[in-house]
Amino acid sequence: MPLTLHGYWRSGAAWRVRIALALKGVGYAQVTHDLRTGAQKDPGFLTRSPQGLVPALDIGEAVLIQSLAILEWLDERYPEPSLLPTGLTARAQVRAMAAAIACDIHPLNNLRVLQSLRSDFKADANQVNEWIARWVMPGFTALEAMITRHGGTFAFGDTPTIADCCLIPQVYSARRFGVDLGAFSRIRGVDTHCAGLAAFFQAQADGQPDADQKSIIRCPVDLASTLPLSTEIDEALRR
Repeated sequence: MPLTLHGYWRSGAAWRVRIALALKGVGYAQVTHDLRTGAQKDPGFLTRSPQGLVPALDIGEAVLIQSLAILEWLDERYPEPSLLPTGLTARAQVRAMAAAIACDIHPLNNLRVLQSLRSDFKADANQVNEWIARWVMPGFTALEAMITRHGGTFAFGDTPTIADCCLIPQVYSARRFGVDLGAFSRIRGVDTHCAGLAAFFQAQADGQPDADQKSIIRCPVDLASTLPLSTEIDEALRR
């Protein structure tokens, strides 16, 4: 049975899984749940994902939830190319980078929190943006230090890992809400490098079938005309 990814185009958590699937060259079907309309709370979906959150990955005999757990499953089920480095310490460092995003930054600026700020606390657009920056800035400051210490062309070394799967969607989200990334040269460098790789381009939010064209955040560079979709990229991902 082919894999089926239940997600939403601009869900950062679902985006992480799309990146991992693309890096591993694993085909899958997509089912969209529009988070803005509350489709993820439909009783039929709750039988798959009791939390009513995306992503959920239907693997046939089970439905997997929580993006970090799904990334780990994908890396064990499809071990090449590995999304974790060799060595216990190195693997722990990559997992720490991923958790810094998925556990500390993202939950505070995901849709349900922002909806609560707007509806329950009457926050306006500027206040919402300030809230997001309040948590992105210290998180990215720590990540910048981690990447400076351990990074290469990617967040850790010179091959993509689960840290990059988590980082790229979070950079998109930060830009979407006007967070100033000027102080994070290493993060911006990883983002720029990944933007030129076929797997990351394939997984990006704006290119998904369910993307709302009116809501797309355009990249400063027209990637469609510059992206090197070549065998060199595929070879680089296998190194």
